[in-house]
Amino acid sequence: MIKVKEAIIVEGKYDKIKLSSMIDGLIITTNGFGIFNDKERQYLIRELAEKRGIIVLTDSDSAGFVIRNFLKGAIPKEKVKHAYIPDIFGKEKRKDRRSKEGKLGVEGVSKEVILDALRRCGAVCEDTECDAPKKADEITKADFFVHGLTGVSNSAKNRNALKKKLNLPENMTTNSLLAILNCLMTRDEFIKICEEINADE
Repeated sequence: MIKVKEAIIVEGKYDKIKLSSMIDGLIITTNGFGIFNDKERQYLIRELAEKRGIIVLTDSDSAGFVIRNFLKGAIPKEKVKHAYIPDIFGKEKRKDRRSKEGKLGVEGVSKEVILDALRRCGAVCEDTECDAPKKADEITKADFFVHGLTGVSNSAKNRNALKKKLNLPENMTTNSLLAILNCLMTRDEFIKICEEINADE
């Protein structure tokens, strides 16, 4: 079991059950889209964010991003960390068929994938297994422009290539991508990966 300081926000009870088997910490569900009208739960999440910080760990499908974006707009950004699971296609064991987009949710991916997502977002753990990597200079929007990730005709294609190389979900926005890259790597590592992608084209 890994002890995590921040409260972890997931979509449903099966996600919570999955995390409870590996995480010693507070896990709160949004009850799917129920969070939109649940003022008490919104208040609780805001209070937790203020007192200990929160980590949002939703599915990588479009519904998961709707919930993630709702929380992003409701809580000060400095109090929230975003953990992303990659696009992994398959069917959850308890379900008869794949989801609409065919992607596994939090409940369907492995422990290693979840721990990696927590490590990447910079979760504060008592176990070094999910300590965030140390980084030097911040990656900026100017770096995105220089490396063709914004401001050029094929920038969306370039961002998708980068997300694919790093095993990140395709639905991630440009700002989310920038934030997660700064948790994942140094600026020098980012530049090297961009050069590798350009060399492959």
